[in-house]
Amino acid sequence: MAPLPPPLLPPQKEIVYNKLLPYGERLEGEAARFLAQIKDNLARAVQLQELWPGGLFWTRKLSTYIRLYGRKFSREDHVLFIKLLYELVTIPKLEISMMQGFARLLINLLKKKELLSRDDLELPWRPLYEMLERILYSKTEHLGLNWFPNSYRPGLSSPKTFVLNVLHRCSVESVLKTLVKSCRPYFPEDATAEMLDEWRPLMCPFDVTMQKAITYFELFLPTTLPPELHQKGFKLWFDEFIGLWVSVQNLPQWEGHLVNLFARLATDNIGYIDWDPYVPKIFTRILRSLNLPVGSNQVVVPRFLTNAYDVGHAVMWITAMMGGPSKLVQKHLSGLFNSIASFYHPSNNGRWLNKLMKLLQRLPSGVVRRLHRERYKKMTWLTPVPDSHKLTDQDVTDFVECIIQPVLLAMFSKTGSLEAAQALQNLALMRPELVIPPVLEKTYPALETLTEPHQLTATLSCVIGVARSLVSGGKWFPEGPTHMLPLLMRALPGVDPNDFSKCMITFQFIATFSTLVPLVDCSSVLQERDDLSEVERELCSATAEFEDFVLQFMDRCFGLIESSTLEQTREETETEKMTHLESLVELGLSSTFSTILTQCSKDIFKVALEKVFNFAVSNIFETRVAGRMVADMCRAAVKCRPEESLKLFVPHCCNVITHLTVNDDVLHDEELDKELLWNLQLLSEITRVDGKKLLPYREQLGKILQRTLHLTCKQGYILSCNLLHHLLRSATLIYPTEYCSVPGGFDKPLSEYFPIKDWGKPGDLWNLDIQWHVPSSEEINFAFYLLDTFLQPELTRLEHYAIGKLEMSRDDVQQCLAIVHNCLIGSGNILPPLKGERVAHLVPSLVSLEETKLYTGVEYDLSRENYRETIARVTRKLLRYILDNSEDDTKSLFLIIKIISDVLQFQGSHKHEFDSRWKSFNLVKKSMENRLQGKKQHIRALLIDRVMLQHELRTLTMEGCEYKTSHQEMIRDLLCLSTSSYGQVRSKAQQAFFTALGTYNFCCRDIIPLVLEFLRPDRQDVTQKQFKGALYCLLGNHSGVCLANLHDWDCIAQTWPAIVSSGLSKAMSLEKPSIVRLFDDLAEKIHRQYETIGLDFAVPEKCLEIAVLLQKSEHPSSNFTGLCSEEIQLGIQRQKEKNAEALRNYENLVNMLLDCVEQRNLPWKFEHISIGFLSLLLRDDRILPVRAIKFFVQCLNHDAIVVRKVAISAVAGILKQLKRTHKKVPICPYEISGNPKPSSIQAGDRPDNQWLHYDSQSLPKTKEAWESCCFVEKTHWGYYTWPRTMTVYAPAEHQPKLGRKRDELTEAEQVIYDHFSDPKFVEQLIKFLSLEDRKGKDKFNPRRFCLFKGLFRNFDDAFLPVLQPHLEQLVADSHESTQRCVAEIIAGLIRGSKHWTFEKVEKLWKLLCPLLRTALSNITVETYNDWGTCIATSCESRDPRKLHWLFELLLESPLSGEGGSFVDACRLYVLQGGLAQQEWRVPELLHRLLKYLEPKLTQVYKNVRERIGSVLTYIFMIDVSLPNTAATKSPRVHEFTTRILENLKPLMEADEEIQNHVMEENGVGEQDERTQGIKLLKTILKWLMASAGRSFSTAVTEQLQLLPLFFKIAPVENDNSYDELKRDAKMCLSLMSQGLLYPQQVPLVLQVLKQTARSNSWHARYTILTYLQTMVFYNLFIFLNNEEAVNDIRWLVIKLLEDEQLEVREMAATTLSGLLQCNFLTMDGPMQTHFEQLCKMRLPKKRKRDLGSVVDTIPSGDLVKRHAGVLGLSACILSSPYDVPTWMPQLLMDLSAHLNDPQPIEMTVKKTLSNFRRTHHDNWQEHKQQFTDDQLLVLTDLLVSPCYYA
Repeated sequence: MAPLPPPLLPPQKEIVYNKLLPYGERLEGEAARFLAQIKDNLARAVQLQELWPGGLFWTRKLSTYIRLYGRKFSREDHVLFIKLLYELVTIPKLEISMMQGFARLLINLLKKKELLSRDDLELPWRPLYEMLERILYSKTEHLGLNWFPNSYRPGLSSPKTFVLNVLHRCSVESVLKTLVKSCRPYFPEDATAEMLDEWRPLMCPFDVTMQKAITYFELFLPTTLPPELHQKGFKLWFDEFIGLWVSVQNLPQWEGHLVNLFARLATDNIGYIDWDPYVPKIFTRILRSLNLPVGSNQVVVPRFLTNAYDVGHAVMWITAMMGGPSKLVQKHLSGLFNSIASFYHPSNNGRWLNKLMKLLQRLPSGVVRRLHRERYKKMTWLTPVPDSHKLTDQDVTDFVECIIQPVLLAMFSKTGSLEAAQALQNLALMRPELVIPPVLEKTYPALETLTEPHQLTATLSCVIGVARSLVSGGKWFPEGPTHMLPLLMRALPGVDPNDFSKCMITFQFIATFSTLVPLVDCSSVLQERDDLSEVERELCSATAEFEDFVLQFMDRCFGLIESSTLEQTREETETEKMTHLESLVELGLSSTFSTILTQCSKDIFKVALEKVFNFAVSNIFETRVAGRMVADMCRAAVKCRPEESLKLFVPHCCNVITHLTVNDDVLHDEELDKELLWNLQLLSEITRVDGKKLLPYREQLGKILQRTLHLTCKQGYILSCNLLHHLLRSATLIYPTEYCSVPGGFDKPLSEYFPIKDWGKPGDLWNLDIQWHVPSSEEINFAFYLLDTFLQPELTRLEHYAIGKLEMSRDDVQQCLAIVHNCLIGSGNILPPLKGERVAHLVPSLVSLEETKLYTGVEYDLSRENYRETIARVTRKLLRYILDNSEDDTKSLFLIIKIISDVLQFQGSHKHEFDSRWKSFNLVKKSMENRLQGKKQHIRALLIDRVMLQHELRTLTMEGCEYKTSHQEMIRDLLCLSTSSYGQVRSKAQQAFFTALGTYNFCCRDIIPLVLEFLRPDRQDVTQKQFKGALYCLLGNHSGVCLANLHDWDCIAQTWPAIVSSGLSKAMSLEKPSIVRLFDDLAEKIHRQYETIGLDFAVPEKCLEIAVLLQKSEHPSSNFTGLCSEEIQLGIQRQKEKNAEALRNYENLVNMLLDCVEQRNLPWKFEHISIGFLSLLLRDDRILPVRAIKFFVQCLNHDAIVVRKVAISAVAGILKQLKRTHKKVPICPYEISGNPKPSSIQAGDRPDNQWLHYDSQSLPKTKEAWESCCFVEKTHWGYYTWPRTMTVYAPAEHQPKLGRKRDELTEAEQVIYDHFSDPKFVEQLIKFLSLEDRKGKDKFNPRRFCLFKGLFRNFDDAFLPVLQPHLEQLVADSHESTQRCVAEIIAGLIRGSKHWTFEKVEKLWKLLCPLLRTALSNITVETYNDWGTCIATSCESRDPRKLHWLFELLLESPLSGEGGSFVDACRLYVLQGGLAQQEWRVPELLHRLLKYLEPKLTQVYKNVRERIGSVLTYIFMIDVSLPNTAATKSPRVHEFTTRILENLKPLMEADEEIQNHVMEENGVGEQDERTQGIKLLKTILKWLMASAGRSFSTAVTEQLQLLPLFFKIAPVENDNSYDELKRDAKMCLSLMSQGLLYPQQVPLVLQVLKQTARSNSWHARYTILTYLQTMVFYNLFIFLNNEEAVNDIRWLVIKLLEDEQLEVREMAATTLSGLLQCNFLTMDGPMQTHFEQLCKMRLPKKRKRDLGSVVDTIPSGDLVKRHAGVLGLSACILSSPYDVPTWMPQLLMDLSAHLNDPQPIEMTVKKTLSNFRRTHHDNWQEHKQQFTDDQLLVLTDLLVSPCYYA
């Protein structure tokens, strides 16, 4: 193929790092060729209708292309690729796994939305909606007719793993949702209106469809339309939705989705929506959503916890509304943080803390993102923010000021300082001068302290976050850099061997700062230049300390090393490996040291080098722990400046080693001299440097290798092998040789170059000037010299050993293998990949499936011997020999496994190393990046790292995945080892085996038959170990391929029957638990991962058109011509054959599994596995073969319960497959009702949906009425609006025939018919169904219900005669399991009779009514739940007029009293289940029920009361106050409450305390009104408690009138022994106080509270205060928005401070301090003076009393007032527990004056002082500063005076 001309059009967006690779200029042509190949083959595959393998193969290649080159194609191609994939993804019958593959690629293509504007691309929304509907709301999945993968696995870190893990299935749902998000910006302009038409009819708030509608709106509604199209966009729905949101009170599930939608809308349209009117409501709801605890004993409604808003979206919303002219949002945000600041204090902890921390972390990053968008981002087609609404500098400052206090508190939080550090990083980008000084203020003392290491780690991690802002200074914070040296010097003591975490954070701290700053001594510049600024002069003189710092750091490290030698840290006997912690410290130490040396000037480096050299040479270290650390430090030094360092090290080490190995005895020593080992270790580490610098020493190094490679001592020769490995790597790989923060290093004279200018400077991507090491021919020669000298002889020896020419001991074999392995991984880069023929005929394809070769900077020298081939050949021979002669030499086998996997895979880097490097690169990038400016402003070292990663990515992708014969042989060897007799060999080999399987295309098909060989039942020679190994090979590892479950008919048809028949194999033994467990895991994994495999692979016309366009497009144009018609015909032909073959395979598989099950002697376990497999093969597009249907029906009566359960689900699924379709016809609701269409949206009960209501006057009780009645089954239709076309079922004569004879049935139906008409079969079935499964755990089983529903739906009443006697018998038996069985059948009957004719239905109800009556009278504790479920299930999605028999039956008399209170409660429960399903369509029934219940509200029994409360909730559920909703026809709360209040009057007026009068006997005389009132009140309390969490809106106005009564009753103390009435009242108040108030309700509530404050009962006055605290906090901004309300509350609290009852006064003080603490009230002048005035009240004189006179106990008014004043001061002091505001010292002095006042004043003062001491003790050193010396004297005196302890 000739090289193509370079493309002319600019690419969309390419990966810039490619240009910086040493071979960057060659990539342009390579990319063009690759792209042309992809375009051509993809277009061909689609036109030839070949989705698999061709289509999938080339779309995968396209993702690889994007990973390697970015979006390097023209805009035209970009659009075509997207359109093609969009069409492919939305093919209706596509297999899920393929759909996900296409979807992920499409998401990737759409990811950067700025590349394509709406003019370039438009995508329809409906196909996506239909796909979501089909998959996420699948009608057949629950019946097991569709299997979707649902293993939720989080995506992996790097884009690298993205395609390699196509097998790694993430949840379908998240992929689909992301796909919609990516397509959303390109929906056409009319989409919004169409979506509203489509989903508005679902918006019925009582129905689950509401959740669905809002989810769809949140997902689909486009919000990025340009301003001129806003009329067609959000303006169509904004008012309607925000109205809905504002009026919903109780957090239903969908409210969170609305918030997400508004957040997105706000972000996309900053400045085009006026949010001001909603701001108080928004902030109140966000504050409520944090679920913070208020008051002491608060009950939380559980759904507030689960349905709370997502913090991320709340933050998005807030940041989008900030700025603009009004500044309202900032005011509220400050209010929010003021009110929750104290929750951030480290002493507080709770489940709410995570949310608060997330809020702190997300807000700054949101603001930074917005600033970036407004100030730094390139303009794109997306709407820009108008200037009037951009954030000003003042806005930013205000924001930083309001959030900085909580962040500083959160630094020391119990959950760790991570969130605070991230917040500070972003805040410091915006306002370093406000953020960094307070952090430093906390850091300096923390560095001094020895007692609180937690404080140190927390502050250091925060300083690391702000490091870049600190070092670069900038115009806002020029003095920043001066802090760096003091910080570094003070951090040194943190390198501490005794405290691991401190040590690690210190390393990170030092490394971070030294990366940012060149460590050059510039003090000499002060003499030469006089043009320096003040800060620069200061810095210059400070840099003189750098050398000192480096040397001190090294001393610390040497100390660390000496204290962690092996002898010191553990006994002789323990392991000699490094522990995990030690290896982390080793890593931290070496990377920090190498960073420091990289950044040093030459002078400092020399001193450091000398120091480290002397340390290394003058001591001898053990090689395991300390030796590794020292060698690492030496390596770091050598790497930075190889020439100077090698001069010192190499000659020294070589001399010592040569000297010690002069005499030959050493070579045979088992234990070597420590000095020899240490020098070998040192030498092997320091050779990991730039290969060119090693060449001068090649002679010496070669000699050393010859002396040491064949040492007998294992430790010795391993070190020598490392030396060989490192020499080869250094010579042959491509890598950057320096990572300095400034290109060119710092060795220029100071007169030309002034390093201080480079502090904290980012690298310049276009002038990186990377120094690459590219192997020269000299180095390649050196490498081959090493291979020829050391590898060749070993291979020859091994080959001789393998053919028996040579005797070798095991140790020798292992030594040879170790040398071979090290040579292989050292030189993998220059050894060409294995040759070999491609293994053909694995998959037929009409498209070429060729791999593309990538150039990675290596030209293979083909004239030399390819050692890879030789190693492969010799190893395979050796393996055969070992397996035959010494299979127990497991160590050699381990090495062979390593060698095989590296011969296959290794090209210079390992995938797992690459993955972890990619991860750590991302972590470092995150911790150091500048999100404000963006544009890749990273430090140079990071950018170099990224280019290197790009090179590694290419080497890993380079070899492609062609499966050649040479690979085939190696994989077979691995399989052989995977079934060896040694467990460890098996597990190591299996890991290598799985990796290889995941690498090569289609190789699994080749291997499966070989694995299955071991499972064949007719083989006699398989051992148990081999059997086990083979099973593990089928099972696969957790992330890779699972051979047993490949997504393909050919493979499954082989593996599944083999797994089942393996039960008859000789090697199988169910005695061995490990084998049993393996089979369990296999079955479980197949069930978890299986997804329905497609049978139809057709490609729609639309795809073909786009494919043709794609083939024709230019740049790069493919030089393939279009397809001729024969080829296209062939494609169509192939595709038809493929469908036919798939079908054949499917039926064969079913039959084979059935054959397997029917084998004799098959153990039960395998029978179960096989039945499980069969149940997976049910599908919704093919009916199961008749033989299998018969099998499943017979399994319904199998002995084993496991099998019966599977069979029940399966038969239910089969019945669904056999269901005949029912015809539907459109109707016009407006004609039926005779009312015109309303002009605007009006939800609720309207004239045009009146005809849906249940009306006992016009029920269809005759055949004519029944047939003329228009039944609407689904409950939500018509409530909000009608759909565009409303369809209902056609009349009976158009529906499938009922009452068919046996000969009219299909063969499959006859099987079922015969079994269920057989009385014996049915009797046995009912017997099994009415057995207990797990005592006390069983519930109504929906699977069984589906089975019966299917039977009665498909065969109408054919089986009733057989079942009827059983039903009657079951109903009469009151056992739990029999009752459950009959409930399941009855529910199935009622739902299955949906399409029966009137006569049949009438007959059915004649049979059912007596049964249900009996059942309801026999109801028990165990069964009432099941009956409730039964009735609710029966009524679900059915027109109430169809079930009138049932409703009339249930309403007969629920509370008859027969059977006691329990039966009454159960009947109500069952009735409630039925009515709740009907929602708004049965107002008449609800009215009747309410009328019936009202006189019975005074019930005596608790369980009946609770049930009535719950029923009332459902009755009034429909009365909602949502916008544009008509007043309901159902019962209304308002009217009910008015009647109740009338009856409670006697209680309201009475003054004495209300006691709980219980008179059990109802009959004794007429009870007085009060007792009746109390009983009524108990029921009403139950109702209010039940409705607190359930209804949508709270009827506040009505409930308010009950408040005074509750205040009176609620107990004051926390005591559980109180009677039910009081406990309920308390609970009710707690729930009511948390309710969300509308602004217009605030005055009403305050009115009631003021009125109660005048009450005579002090309990009532006390309770008001607790109510007030919670209510104000949970509605904070709504109150703050209303000045009058704030004044009222202030007046109320201050008035209650002077209450005559002591408890009330103290509670008022607590309330006041709470309101001050959350900044609802402020401590202002007038308030302070008021309290001080009160304190000055004169005390009454103590009169001398006569002994006999009555003691005067009532406190006088003056004393109360004086106490009020003291309490007021005390409240102010306690309101700031964590700091000392300016007014506090004076108040403390005022208080102290009252220490000797009479009680209760003295007590209050003492408590206040002790609390003050407790809360301020931790930071007393800071707080002390606020007081004058005199005040301090008084205070100290007070806090420690003897009276304090009195």
